[in-house]
Amino acid sequence: MDSIYQFNAPLYNSENFSLSQLQGKTVLIVNTASKCNFSVQLNALEKLYQQYKGNGFTVLAFPCNQFGQNEPLDNLAIKDFYQDQFNISFEVFGKVMVNGPETHPLFNYLKSHTRGISQNRAIKWNFTKFLINSQGQLVARYAPRTKPETLIQVIESNLLQAAKLSAARGGKKVSSKIPLFTSAKA
Repeated sequence: MDSIYQFNAPLYNSENFSLSQLQGKTVLIVNTASKCNFSVQLNALEKLYQQYKGNGFTVLAFPCNQFGQNEPLDNLAIKDFYQDQFNISFEVFGKVMVNGPETHPLFNYLKSHTRGISQNRAIKWNFTKFLINSQGQLVARYAPRTKPETLIQVIESNLLQAAKLSAARGGKKVSSKIPLFTSAKA
């Protein structure tokens, strides 16, 4: 199956991470930069992660220095900065290229699987977001200005769908009328 699960990427500490470990999870992939004005979104991303991680949601931060040289730090310093300034606890990867001939294969995949006007388009700035469903398929691409808290409804919808799929595999039913999640402000 064509999905994000076919990719590996180095974490901030150079440890190889197989995205196949994320099977069954709803994932938000974000290209990040510590010196970018949008870096304040890391707070909201952490809130989303904390709110939904128990329901099978995670966030992956992929630092990138391609836009305005907004990520001058090395990988270990990036992780420290994100923890110190934003108290994040989700996975932080090593710096990647998201455009050009050295684009990380994951980002080539994400750009090529985007539907509509953004299909195969270059990433224009830091904090472009990609929502992945529990089967590893791209659901949607969001612009840098899209605030993470505006994604609550689509995240919850994908988590509900994942719960239904999981229950169906186990022979159980999940009612869409039962609220599984609380939409607290992120």
